[in-house]
Amino acid sequence: MDLRKLKTLIDLVSESGISELEVNEGEDRVRIVNAGSSAPAGQVVYAAAPAPAQAAPAVNAAPVATAPATEEAPAESGFVARSPMVGTFYRAPNPESPNFVNVGDTVKVGQTLCIIEAMKLLNEIESEKDGVIKQILCENGQGVEFDQPLFIIA
Repeated sequence: MDLRKLKTLIDLVSESGISELEVNEGEDRVRIVNAGSSAPAGQVVYAAAPAPAQAAPAVNAAPVATAPATEEAPAESGFVARSPMVGTFYRAPNPESPNFVNVGDTVKVGQTLCIIEAMKLLNEIESEKDGVIKQILCENGQGVEFDQPLFIIA
């Protein structure tokens, strides 16, 4: 597998938001892991039929420059409920149902705040703190990233 293909795969993983990609091409195997913003954008392990006593060489990809997130500063202060995963944010269990919570609602620990759909699975996100919803930072149907602020609870 040539270097251009590897670069293209690394760029695709970085831009798509997927966490891992593995490609097998003949006897070549490439695995790219997106480690997030605290580490390089991807790690490439490239093995071309190594000898039995020889380990596959590992090559760390250079960090890919990404545009800084233009996140608005929350207008309210308090506990920030964050997304535990990448997915699609939903305020209600289905379009006909009322929202789980609205601004001004009082919530208890363990109460469902929203749903995040990830890989066709619906994951209920529960409140980690008691309090009042001061601000909802995402729109219904919006894509969210890992650790993105969703709610402010005071």
